[in-house]
Amino acid sequence: MDNTDVKILQCLMKNARANSSEIAEKVKLSTSTVIERIKKLENSGVIKGYAAIIVPEKLGKDVTALISVAIDHPKFNDGFVAAVKDNRHIAECLYIAGEFDYFLKVVTDNTKTLESVLNEIKSIPGVSKTQTSIVLSSPKNEYSVPIKEKKEK
Repeated sequence: MDNTDVKILQCLMKNARANSSEIAEKVKLSTSTVIERIKKLENSGVIKGYAAIIVPEKLGKDVTALISVAIDHPKFNDGFVAAVKDNRHIAECLYIAGEFDYFLKVVTDNTKTLESVLNEIKSIPGVSKTQTSIVLSSPKNEYSVPIKEKKEK
C-alpha cells in the first residue's frame, strides 16, 4: 500500500459514496486506475465493506450503555458470544484483558429496555459479574482507523 492508496482510503473514509471520478480528481489519477486500486484494497481485505452511519436517536434509540462482563471460565466463551450475536441491542462486543472478559456496547430505546438487555446478559451461563455505564454523550466517534501518508525517503 502506497501513499496514493492512503489518499484513496482517506477519500472513502470521508465519504464512502464518493464515486471513482471524484476520487480520481482529488488524487490526480485516472478513474480506471482508482477503480482498479479500490478493487485491490477490497480484495486484499484492507476495505472490509461500506456502511451507512445511522444516528440511533433518530430511530428512537435514546440510551447507549457500555457493559463490562466477567465470565467464570473460558469454557463459557462460545455460548456467551453466540448469545451476544443473537441480541439485536448489542452493537459491539470486544474480548478484553483485565478484570473483565468482554466489553459490550448496547444501543437501546430507553432504560426499561436496557434493564431487560442487562437481565438477559446476566442470565447467560458463565456470566459472573457485570458493570454498566450509561453514555451521556459521544464527543468523538471514529468509524475507521486513522491512516497517514508514509514519509517519502
